[in-house]
Amino acid sequence: MIRLSSPSTTSHHPHEDFEVMVESHERLPNFIDIRKYINQTLSQIEQLQPDRFELTETPLWRSGRPCGMSFCLHGPRAVRLTAVWETDGNTILFYGSQGERVQRTHLAAAPAIEDCIASAA
Repeated sequence: MIRLSSPSTTSHHPHEDFEVMVESHERLPNFIDIRKYINQTLSQIEQLQPDRFELTETPLWRSGRPCGMSFCLHGPRAVRLTAVWETDGNTILFYGSQGERVQRTHLAAAPAIEDCIASAA
């Protein structure tokens, strides 16, 4: 849930209006859809124009096996927004520019991480 500030409230940072972390459910059956959703969501967090800034991804490994992927949106003025897709729980966690967790998305359907790593290469 997002609490909007009242007109008389002066907000210095977009995240000050978050009362609790946003929870959502999505069906993203392929890597292109996951990447697009992450780009749009991270852009929205800092009120950036989607697809204007570079989004990079890095596979995450545990005991020699892929277990997820880290995404970083490289915004203006060295702003970095991140998301982590962890495949064990099929969840994407979104973090604001100050490292605070702002959203969790549960995936109802997602591709195999091995296919995503191949697509990202």
